[in-house]
Amino acid sequence: MSTPSFPRQQARTRRFTLGVPRAFTSGVGPDGPLVLFLRTDDGEDPVTHLWRLDARGRTTKLVDARALGDDGELPPEERARRERAREQAGGIVSYAVDRDLRVAAFALAGRLHTVEVATGRTVAHVTAGPAFDPRPSPDGRRVAYHATDGLHVIDLDDGPVAPGTTRPLVVEDGVSWGRAEFVAAEEMGRSRGFWWSGDSTRLAVARVDETDVPVWHIADPANPASAAVEHRYPAAGTTNADVSLWCLEVEAPSTPTEVVWDRTQDEYLASVRWGTDPLTLLVQPRDQRTARVLTADPGTGTTTLVRAWHDDAWVELVPGVPAWHGARLLTIEDRAERGVGGTRTLCIDGVPWSPPGLQVRELLGVEPASDEPGTRGVAILLASDADDPTRTDVYRLVLDPEDDACWSPTGDDPGRPPALRREVHGRGAGAPIVAIEQGLDAPAPRITVSIGRREVDLEVAAATPVVTARPRMLTLGERGLRAALLLPSDDDGTSPLPVLLDPYGGPHAQRVLSAQSAFLAPQWLADQGFAVLVVDGRGSPGRGPAFERAVHHDLATPVLEDQIAALHAAAALEPRLDLDRVALRGWSFGGYLAALAVLRRPDVFRAGIAGAPVTDWRLYDTHYTERYLGHPDEHPDAYATSSLVDAVGRLLGAARWDAQDPPRLLLIHGLADDNVVAAHALRLSSALLADGRRHTFLPLSGVTHMTPQEVVAEQLLVQQVAFLREAFGHR
Repeated sequence: MSTPSFPRQQARTRRFTLGVPRAFTSGVGPDGPLVLFLRTDDGEDPVTHLWRLDARGRTTKLVDARALGDDGELPPEERARRERAREQAGGIVSYAVDRDLRVAAFALAGRLHTVEVATGRTVAHVTAGPAFDPRPSPDGRRVAYHATDGLHVIDLDDGPVAPGTTRPLVVEDGVSWGRAEFVAAEEMGRSRGFWWSGDSTRLAVARVDETDVPVWHIADPANPASAAVEHRYPAAGTTNADVSLWCLEVEAPSTPTEVVWDRTQDEYLASVRWGTDPLTLLVQPRDQRTARVLTADPGTGTTTLVRAWHDDAWVELVPGVPAWHGARLLTIEDRAERGVGGTRTLCIDGVPWSPPGLQVRELLGVEPASDEPGTRGVAILLASDADDPTRTDVYRLVLDPEDDACWSPTGDDPGRPPALRREVHGRGAGAPIVAIEQGLDAPAPRITVSIGRREVDLEVAAATPVVTARPRMLTLGERGLRAALLLPSDDDGTSPLPVLLDPYGGPHAQRVLSAQSAFLAPQWLADQGFAVLVVDGRGSPGRGPAFERAVHHDLATPVLEDQIAALHAAAALEPRLDLDRVALRGWSFGGYLAALAVLRRPDVFRAGIAGAPVTDWRLYDTHYTERYLGHPDEHPDAYATSSLVDAVGRLLGAARWDAQDPPRLLLIHGLADDNVVAAHALRLSSALLADGRRHTFLPLSGVTHMTPQEVVAEQLLVQQVAFLREAFGHR
């Protein structure tokens, strides 16, 4: 059998994510410690199954998705959820469990199934319509699910493997109950729309009214007989969905109780937590400069303000918080006074506890103190040291206000290379700990499960890449920009090399990581005869609040300046970089940066490949755009500075191109993209044409923001290399 090309292999393996275990649930079931997880059979199989690792370290396939039938036609809500989560596989791609790990629930092509975790026996249930996001109650006696824009419940009176009885809890014409609105799922990290109480008697349910949200139409020009899809899209400056929260009793759902807070002040419901702790909300105003943590009485709906904090730019939403440790509230807040550039720190009741310089990225969990005298609770943090933002580690922090804070990394082993490490902690004493570690020494992660004193390696069935990434990790320029330089594998050490910058370049994403898997595509591009430079500039995470907030009210200037500064600093270290042949390619924000580069700095960039670029920030969503640029009516200059075109189709801030030797620009956009809609690229193309600027536009019929189609994903890489060779060959 011939070896596949890298573009085909990367497309077929969904960027080498197939075959990698994920979505772990750790706990102690009736038969002892266990771990549930999702995985495909191998690195090229796109169908995901549900697996179980038992107390003896044995792995079995708990549910075979193929045996239940293929995905079929997904409900619109599930298609949207997968797009928001960037889910590229099929089969069982999400599931939920009860407190004691007796029953798991999942939806497959809108059909709701429950499985008995101890035996693997599965049953399909009759539902009110295509089911979405089924979740068992903590006691395992019921499963709530969303269907036909309402919330319903199945009573499992005869157990999880007998047909249950479905009944509606709350349904309202024209309004959705129990699902996350667009900006919550796309930008806030909140993919859920309902939450069980710890005693299984109540549900907190989000009511989403999108009546006043603008209706956009996503059409398929390649199939003119097909009707355009209506899509409620809250673009910057327009009306958001009206989101409220209600509590209802499962046995008497007809009179739900509204959870009351000032929604004219705080219109964003960023997070909801419930269970054994109080019903807890994190809400924000539209400008996102304040965060408020509220607790709610589910019986009356009254709320109590527990904690509020403010930032002059924006308050960052961090996964895992707010959370509780007994009666103490855990938050992650930015503190400017805790080191140069500030520190993202764990706070307990508003008091910083994690050490200065340790940039906390997530609260993974809380281990409560035991009943034994002298024991202390522990917070488990995912964090990176300010000196090395390319590495993340897991830290344990003692929670005892009577002692000094005691903190330590769990994966700090001098014998191992720098790595990305995270952990999944389970529920209750004796729950296994799942550790996922990636490094520069191997393309696939190593996943180990600690069950008591036993450590088990979990099988990773990912495909082995046909390229081996060899990044040279760099710190560049006066800002200490983290970067990676990749040269051709057969580099002779003497020939000049055209340069391809390959960043994301914007907020909320980090490309320069101590993981070989992050550089597989850049290495293949380098092997085509380029020096590939990957740079994380201002706005990217891991360097502290000040570094991230440098893009406030200007998403263009700092990010472009940093790419150019890193380019020249890298050329000083490696003089063979040919600064007369420089290109930049990217997707989404990276695509915006590529178009920005050739329009505003054609003296530096000879070519750009702009995939799914945002070109007019007024056409992007409220929560993301207004966080960085403010409301367009209040900060029009920020939009004019950051956008490439205006509302009437004129180029903004573009430098003059050399008529004899202009830079080359390739625009690529999926016409089915409902996140960065195709209007962005179309408007830029029209503006370029009106201004007499040659460019190439590649529309992708039926393709969304993810480009999951195998042939499309493969050919996109091939076409980009051909474009670059042609562009540089004209010099």
